[in-house]
This record gives sequence, C-alpha cells and structure tokens, in this order.
Amino acid sequence: MSIRAERMRNVLISAFAPAEVAILDESHRHAGHAGAAPGGETHYAVQVISPAFAGQSRVARSRAVHAALAGEFSSGLHALSLRLLTPDEAASAA
Repeated sequence: MSIRAERMRNVLISAFAPAEVAILDESHRHAGHAGAAPGGETHYAVQVISPAFAGQSRVARSRAVHAALAGEFSSGLHALSLRLLTPDEAASAA
C-alpha cells in the first residue's frame, strides 16, 4: 500500500470508524488525463462501510469523505471514485 493510501486509510478510520475500508490506486487508468501524475497516486477507488453514514444522502456521504481527505487533495490527490455504504446496505448488496 502506498504512503498516500495508508494516510487516507488512517484518516477514514479516524473520521468514520468503519467496519471496512478498501482503497485501490487507479491512477494508471487515468494516464494522460487531467490531474494524472507520472508517479500515480492521484486517482483512487475507495469503499467505506460505516454506520456513520446512516441517515445521510449519497451527496452528504461524499462531501464528508472529501472534507476528511481535504489534506490529500491539497497535496496531489485529484479524484476519488466512492462507494459509501452503511453495514446494512452492504449486507443487502451482497
């Protein structure tokens, strides 16, 4: 796991006390696109399963994650693909 991904994981665990966090660097899929850097670590797919999302809309969940990761965005993170679920929603989707 990259240093950025590890920092992101720590922030998400601290902010949302999740049951699960999965982070995948997808920067290679965005080579040549806006925000892509030669070394990667700019585009990530993130899944967080947390009871903290209960009662929140998809937009509210996304805003909360973006706010928690603001420091990463200011240091080179360009884009996130998010899947943000409560444990009940994750169980239903399985």
